Amino acid sequence: MTDVNVTPAKQIRRHHWRRDAVELAALFTAVAVADAVANTIAHGPDGPYLLIVSAVVLVATAAFHTWWSRRHSHAPPAAPTGPAPLPDGERSDAGGGTVLWRMRTTVRDEPGSLAALCGALADLRIDILALQTHPLADGTVDEFLLRAPESLRTGQLTLRVAAAGGTHTWIERADAHDLVDAPTRILGLATRTALDTAELPLALRRLLGRCTIRSVPAVSPSGRPTGRTAPVEGALERDDTVILLRDPHGGVITVERPYLPFTPTEFARARALVELDARLGPRVPGGHDVLTLPEGAEITVRRADQSDLQAARAMHDRCSERTLGLRYHGPVADADRYLAHLLSPRFGRTLAVETASGRLVALGHLLWDGDETEVALLVEDDWQGRGIGSELLRRLVALAVEAGCDHVYAVTQASNTGMVAAMRGLNLPLDYQIEEGTLVITAQVRPLRAPRDEGRDAVRTDEGATDTPVAGAARPSVRP
Repeated sequence: MTDVNVTPAKQIRRHHWRRDAVELAALFTAVAVADAVANTIAHGPDGPYLLIVSAVVLVATAAFHTWWSRRHSHAPPAAPTGPAPLPDGERSDAGGGTVLWRMRTTVRDEPGSLAALCGALADLRIDILALQTHPLADGTVDEFLLRAPESLRTGQLTLRVAAAGGTHTWIERADAHDLVDAPTRILGLATRTALDTAELPLALRRLLGRCTIRSVPAVSPSGRPTGRTAPVEGALERDDTVILLRDPHGGVITVERPYLPFTPTEFARARALVELDARLGPRVPGGHDVLTLPEGAEITVRRADQSDLQAARAMHDRCSERTLGLRYHGPVADADRYLAHLLSPRFGRTLAVETASGRLVALGHLLWDGDETEVALLVEDDWQGRGIGSELLRRLVALAVEAGCDHVYAVTQASNTGMVAAMRGLNLPLDYQIEEGTLVITAQVRPLRAPRDEGRDAVRTDEGATDTPVAGAARPSVRP
């Protein structure tokens, strides 16, 4: 540090006398020329010519002074500030904006491997905000939350990580929600699961990232055994991309993430959440809202579960065949067989509407369909046209937003003007598709995000290969 500070001072002293000498020479030259010109003009006939010559000399002297000052600058050199430049082709704008990334890579389980990886990230001016390690039999999976310069490309990052010993590298964009440390996030998911049975699929998805979660019951809605079973302790299948967990309520919970294998740590966390759900048993949050319809009648909106099965069957018996046909798109006689499935918190959330006398007159379902979300409504004939369906749909969409869903879809018929009007009344972007004679209306419930801001622009490199999977919205399947 001492040498850096002294050297500019020496340079200032060395160049200071040169500048003074040049300026004095220019001054004396100008004075002499001006005196000679004045005398010549006053006493000789060639005064105008000499005046022009003197002007040229003055201009030349000024130009020479400017050139000398620029070539032999007396200013001290700027002290080096900021980080050292990156190699060619890997320059990043450290003074610009930054972005958050989640990165997972596998390193050898030996001393110094993690230090080498962290050193490579530091060379790219990347700040490590969080780090989790997942031990494997032959290595360690390190999961990072990174803040990187906005101009840094994922290709540059993966090349540096590979050079530092990282393999099977996977990168995706993160957001502010990922800044919560892992223990706090897991405790929050366990709390939500403890309060509501329907939270288990959502908690698993938030715990494991982008994945498809399906609950396969032991018995299908038609009454036939599904034949799906899972070991008591669970299992990993298909190169560790599928988790099988035994459902406490019967059947199997499958979690699939084909773009990134599950680690034993993630498997243990998922199994712990399912065990917590099994120990607490069925539970639905209490509470209800009392609303007044335009004509003055009061209704109550609350969560429903399988304890409402008898009341739901009674409401079905009061509904007309046309109302049931618009809801189930199949034989009306088979409608009640699906009620136990629809009311199960494992497959979604259900809202019930009761009159002041406690009579069930409407049901609204938010159903988890893999990585899609379906909304469905059934309103008893005598209570249609009073705004109940629109109120239920608005609340179901709010639940979908709370669950982190981007889209919800409704399967109906073009003749079901009530459902079409309720979807349009959401004032959300809608997409209409006709599939096998049915109308599928998809509502975008969350604002569009730029492609690079989505958590889906993941890049995975496996021994030099790069894959960029984008999880597009799959077309919803029409179910009876």
